[in-house]
Amino acid sequence: MTDKPTVLFVCVHNAGRSQMAAGFVRELGGDDVEVLSAGSAPKDAINPVAVQAMAEVGIDIAGNIPKVLTVDAVRESDVVITMGCGDACPIFPGKRYEDWELDDPAGQGIESVRPIRDDIRGRVEQLLSELIAS
Repeated sequence: MTDKPTVLFVCVHNAGRSQMAAGFVRELGGDDVEVLSAGSAPKDAINPVAVQAMAEVGIDIAGNIPKVLTVDAVRESDVVITMGCGDACPIFPGKRYEDWELDDPAGQGIESVRPIRDDIRGRVEQLLSELIAS
């Protein structure tokens, strides 16, 4: 067992928002937080514009692979952050759940994805300040 909190980010395709959020947690949270990401209907690859947006801030998510959401991933997590996956996420008592309303970067250009990325970064920084400070 670990004392580190585990955060799971869930969006439909696990190709944009959840991958960017996981990238920020890995970068900003370091070894203090475990991070998982998954999708209710994952794509075959990460959104290339999301990869580009994250590369602009020095975070490489290009090698990540979208994963399907499993009950075990939710069970293993202390905090579950959903991003537009609706009712696809199983609910377990004792877990902290948040729903982050964010625009979907799918099909958008880099100018539209940068503000989404920056919004995610701010939310991740707030989340980490709560998880690591405790």
